[in-house]
Amino acid sequence: MRLSPGAHRTVRFLVDWGGLIAFLVGFFAFTGRDMVAATWWLVGGSAVALLLGLVLERRIAPIPAISGGAALFFGGLTLLFHDETFVKIKPTVMNGIFGAVLLGALALGKSPLKMMIGSALVMADEGWRKLTLNYGLYFLAIAALNEVVWRTQPNEVWVLFRMPGLMILGLVFSFAQAPMMMKYMRQAAAPPPPPAN
Repeated sequence: MRLSPGAHRTVRFLVDWGGLIAFLVGFFAFTGRDMVAATWWLVGGSAVALLLGLVLERRIAPIPAISGGAALFFGGLTLLFHDETFVKIKPTVMNGIFGAVLLGALALGKSPLKMMIGSALVMADEGWRKLTLNYGLYFLAIAALNEVVWRTQPNEVWVLFRMPGLMILGLVFSFAQAPMMMKYMRQAAAPPPPPAN
């Protein structure tokens, strides 16, 4: 099935955020603000979102697959042990892993971001290094922030921090990277200097 660009964007959004939207709705509207009961909504929403992406796009992109799989894993632990701690530490664990992978790869002279999106975005290598560093530090900061919020705030605040809070923070951070990215995109597009005679 070939999707129109608008339908493709809608499917992408649902695959990326469907589980968390279901969790938010379930928590506030249908479960009496019971975190474990709302986790059923997270698990169900994540499973449906991944299945929708697989059926309509015939594939699941790596990041949504990892995120959706983690939601199913941590949500499953929450339901199995009736302990909301598991669903609350999922952002800490996943963002900590993402940050460590990016910074570890950078220390080895690699750029996972360039490997993932370099074909769609031409940028000088220094730009990829800075972008990888920035995102690595961002993910670690989000992991630490999640720990502070879930340990110090009531469930209602943490759920709103989780969705839409983290989505908004991610968008703001991504837009903040645009000036730096544009600088290194221009450098990559600049013609090489003429050879010396």
